Amino acid sequence: ASAARRVDPTLEIVVLEANGYAAYGMCGLPYYIGGVVPDAENLLAYPPETFRADRGLDLRLHTRAVSIDPARHQVETGQGEPIGYDVLVVAAGAQPTRPPIPGVDHDRVFTVRALEDSIRLRAMIDNGGVRRALVVGAGYIGLETAEALAAQDIEVEVVEALPQVTMGVDGPIGELLEAELRAHVAVRLDTAVTALESRGDALSVRLSDGDMIDVDAVVLATGVRPDSRLLTAAGADHLPGGALLVDDQMHTSIAGVFAAGDCVAHHHRVLDAPAWIPLGPAANKTGRVAGTVAAGGNACFGGIVGTAVVKVFDLEVARTGLSAAEAGPDALTCDVVHRSRAKYYPDGHPIHVRLVFESNGRLLGGQLAGRDGVAKRIDVLATALYAGLRICDLTELDLSYAPPFAPVYDPMLIAAQRAMLNLPAVVS
Repeated sequence: ASAARRVDPTLEIVVLEANGYAAYGMCGLPYYIGGVVPDAENLLAYPPETFRADRGLDLRLHTRAVSIDPARHQVETGQGEPIGYDVLVVAAGAQPTRPPIPGVDHDRVFTVRALEDSIRLRAMIDNGGVRRALVVGAGYIGLETAEALAAQDIEVEVVEALPQVTMGVDGPIGELLEAELRAHVAVRLDTAVTALESRGDALSVRLSDGDMIDVDAVVLATGVRPDSRLLTAAGADHLPGGALLVDDQMHTSIAGVFAAGDCVAHHHRVLDAPAWIPLGPAANKTGRVAGTVAAGGNACFGGIVGTAVVKVFDLEVARTGLSAAEAGPDALTCDVVHRSRAKYYPDGHPIHVRLVFESNGRLLGGQLAGRDGVAKRIDVLATALYAGLRICDLTELDLSYAPPFAPVYDPMLIAAQRAMLNLPAVVS
């Protein structure tokens, strides 16, 4: 909406939001729960009145769109009000998945997706009502939330239905991540929650291994699904999981209707195919593109490579492109351990690098883990993937060097040089 306003100051722009807040930093919710962000207001991009007064947006909070009629160019709200449109942008995001188990709707069961839910959990913590918590799911949100709770002296247990922590990393990087998590909280893999039972002010949780544990709060971090129901019901093309298919200007298959954010599939530059990877930067960029084009401007989105970074207690873990498992059995891998700083400089730490590539030298992805310097280096790999660089190109990158920041041969260069040894001589 803000991008559309910048293109055309004369437009009438109506924004419908089902919840009571607009434009807040969803990725900051675990840090608000953990007290790093002291006030929920800090997560708001702007107060609602700023959007209304300064940007001239007709922002309607607590107003849910329940259906779309493309033939009539009309949206119906939960209040039964029909709203006409010339151009429609749907940016409904993603909704947390809730496993179909008894007790999942208990008021001590939370998801870290809506600000309202996080405010409620934070209030319960501040009032001393959470001494033991269960986090269900060991993906990005589960890992960050486990740390946020543990930092407040809450006894935390993480259960994950899969046999490994599920951040999309593998090999030694996955092992480091699991070890770091286990060093701070209890972890059960290959374990699912089968039922939640109320026990006064607490919950008894039944697990698939037969155990029962009593907790004060349960945080569901079992993944999300694209909230695309409005447009799939109206006939928009989508992937099997529901993510909407759009072109590089965010047009859907329905004339006059755009979609952006976590409800859409993006062009994956490594796969050369649409992929649903709901992450904040792409959601923000595609929202700008959709708003710009919808208002008559010109913009396009270049696609993604699936770059993500997470802090898990004292470990930074990042990935981009494809993991070895995602790349398939013919992919090659190279694992290197080097130092984050010059050997003689204090406070340097080991940094683990994994490269994933093809036998022809094509780079497919990479992963890193270490105490520091991970985010800088994953961005180098992400740039290489976006630009279509090969392993041989990585060895020649002119990266920055100073002892406080890197050894003279950066871990990225060492990994690329080592990977070259695995390639046929004609490729090298």
